[in-house]
Amino acid sequence: MGINLQKGQRIDLTKKNPGLSQIMVGLGWDPVQKKPGGGFLSGIFGGGSNNADVDCDASVLMLDSNNKLTRKQDLIYFGNLRSMCGSVVHTGDNLTGEGDGDDEQIIINLGLVPANIHKLVFVVNIYDCIRRKQDFGLIENAYIRVTNGTSNQEVIRYNLTDGYAGKMTLIVGEIYRHDTEWKFAAIGEGTHDASLSEIVKKY
Repeated sequence: MGINLQKGQRIDLTKKNPGLSQIMVGLGWDPVQKKPGGGFLSGIFGGGSNNADVDCDASVLMLDSNNKLTRKQDLIYFGNLRSMCGSVVHTGDNLTGEGDGDDEQIIINLGLVPANIHKLVFVVNIYDCIRRKQDFGLIENAYIRVTNGTSNQEVIRYNLTDGYAGKMTLIVGEIYRHDTEWKFAAIGEGTHDASLSEIVKKY
């Protein structure tokens, strides 16, 4: 049984799980169900575009010891599914968020992460959110979880329970080095960044 975290909590990932190297990071979300009488829960767009699916995209920023993204190849997303070192692999884009289970998955071999990379930041943003007039008020049941890549046993789960209406990006969680071990931090921060390129500018 995995450990359920609350926002802001940090936990040892590898120290508590000796030998853990290959992990799967799953991210999930669901479209908000239409309420009786029509309409969705709304954010800054006053209800958003009800006719279009909300296309959420999960990405990983591979940061150095100064929390900087030093090259574009260290951004792993639907347009760059594999890091140059092979340690981070995105399994592909989910366009709607429909269905049970993880919507997008990222496979990580911690032992292959280059020594200059100190932090992996997991981000979910809404694709083309301005034109579609969509925000995270249209999304519910968002979570991030970490499983043992060998046994598929869930190690950590963090359910994002805050209200994110009006936000277009979620900084979901981080996996970072601590001496010779790796830790996980539950972040759950919503931002107004309207695209992945805007997020990258912050790093």
